[in-house]
Amino acid sequence: MTPFDTILVADWSAGKRRPARPSKDAIWLGIARNGIPDTPIYCRSRQEAEAQISALIDAEQAAGRRLLASFDFPFGYPTGLARCITGQDDPFALWDWITARITDASDGSNNRYAIAEEMNRHFDGPGPFWGKPNQTDWPGVPYRKAGISYDTVPERRVCDLAAKAASSCFQLAFPPTVGGQILMGLPTLNRLRARAGVAVWPFEDWHDAPVVLAEIWPGLIEPAVKAMQSTDIRDAVQVRLLALALSRLPSGTLYQWMTDLPGAAREEAWILGAGHTEELVTHAEDSDAAA
Repeated sequence: MTPFDTILVADWSAGKRRPARPSKDAIWLGIARNGIPDTPIYCRSRQEAEAQISALIDAEQAAGRRLLASFDFPFGYPTGLARCITGQDDPFALWDWITARITDASDGSNNRYAIAEEMNRHFDGPGPFWGKPNQTDWPGVPYRKAGISYDTVPERRVCDLAAKAASSCFQLAFPPTVGGQILMGLPTLNRLRARAGVAVWPFEDWHDAPVVLAEIWPGLIEPAVKAMQSTDIRDAVQVRLLALALSRLPSGTLYQWMTDLPGAAREEAWILGAGHTEELVTHAEDSDAAA
């Protein structure tokens, strides 16, 4: 595999536009190039983050550097969800379906709960999506998980189990949660995927692509983050350490992680590094000490 020169780790958000002063629960971008970190970039909105990432893609391609751009939300849902919604097993059909329906204003207001409600209507009985800010709005989205049966689609993906991920793709509220980030992140990925030279791992042939989009989860390096005992914003520490760890992995190791996948990954996607927490943590700790 041609090594990646540059690693991007994006910590996404489904919420409202954040304040001018860097804060938690916003979007943070960690970048490492050839094992050397940049200062994490704070983004107040998804639009700002997409512009920053697009500019990075342009800059890396112009410089002839290969980029691995990773995002901390699932690229796919458990097996069967795409077919229930779109009639196809193709995860990109679901990306298109969501992109066509999601609205995302510049202040961060969006319709993610309404879209989850629409997706739930494709199921007999309660659909798989649950969790919302109050008990009255979006009646098609249960406030709590109680009463939902995951017979039609599994609650968790194979990689969620392998990585011991904290929450399900279907959980939209109550931390820790990732369901909202998926709905607000996939449209961004869909637009980035349309750019020349961009491929999505593991859904497409990514081996020679100048830019590869991949799913990650900062929880894999949690021991390294705790060991830092940093006063910096936790989100910024996570993206910096994970970008460094991925940047300093031997290219052969990264290649093996990206190719040795179960069949379910073709529909559900995969968390890069799932099942390899110890090795990632070692590189994150060593990276920070050497930086």
